[in-house]
Amino acid sequence: MQGKFTDHSLTPPPGVASGNPAVATSIAFTEGPAVDADGTVYFSDIIGNRIIQWRPGEVWTVFREPSGRTNGQTFDREGRLLHCEGAEFGPGGNRRVTRTDLKSGEYVVLTERYEGKRYNSPNDICVDGQGRIYFTDPMYHDRSQMEMSEGVYRIDLDGRVTRILDQPAVHRPNGLAVTQDGSTLYVVDACSIPGGNRKIWGFDLDDSGQPLNQRLVFDFSPGRGGDGMRLDIEGNLYIAAGVSHARGPHETSDVSTGIYVITPQGKLLGRIPIPEDVITNLAFGGDDGRTIYVTAGKTLFTTRVATPGQVAWPKWKVG
Repeated sequence: MQGKFTDHSLTPPPGVASGNPAVATSIAFTEGPAVDADGTVYFSDIIGNRIIQWRPGEVWTVFREPSGRTNGQTFDREGRLLHCEGAEFGPGGNRRVTRTDLKSGEYVVLTERYEGKRYNSPNDICVDGQGRIYFTDPMYHDRSQMEMSEGVYRIDLDGRVTRILDQPAVHRPNGLAVTQDGSTLYVVDACSIPGGNRKIWGFDLDDSGQPLNQRLVFDFSPGRGGDGMRLDIEGNLYIAAGVSHARGPHETSDVSTGIYVITPQGKLLGRIPIPEDVITNLAFGGDDGRTIYVTAGKTLFTTRVATPGQVAWPKWKVG
């Protein structure tokens, strides 16, 4: 069974705080949120070419500038911050995946080429319970600099990089999420051309982390589909999707901006509305894992949900 977008006038799913989410802080074009165990939220300002850090009740500060046009971020099982350094919104993109040890300050490059070719623009990243890293590599702006087709990659514990998904299986991979048991990978296929995919794909993963049995979970077309995506501990998908005003002939405004909560079988449980024009990504945080932070436009939003997020780090204080 797979879902098809038909009605965006939905109430929040059970357990989600009523009313619109509150504004946590405003900055610029925000992306790539990741929340540390101490409550610090790290998120990207791609246009500003920097990474921002912020804690509830405090003033935001710059964590890194320039950031190499960092987009998606997440934490690994050891609490180290992973970065997708892309190539969007101006020069200076490093086109690689890096890691920062927040305790020691060590900053290392995990991968910057595949079979001798530079990545296009690493976009989003996730980590499974074994510590394997998955990331997407699309290109949305200057496609003239592409050295290879768009795809999805896995970095194994020994550092070996494998290209696990290619076209035409996924037209233009964007957000992605993996279950902590390493059994399932979800990929947002957001192809910004007329007729391009607006789909969420699910894949079974074998013991080595290779995807099998591709299936359609949800289709947002003809509106703007998903961008970033996360999972809760019950396996439900939280997808940042929608746009207030169509940006071209490749999309409509039928999908309102918000976090769409969808079961693994494709049932749409509800939408958390976000009052910004373009929504990009989200992350779970808080002591109990029930706070979500949402990047959209120039703003970082926050709200509470009923079910903790499924993450590699940190481990929630639940119960």
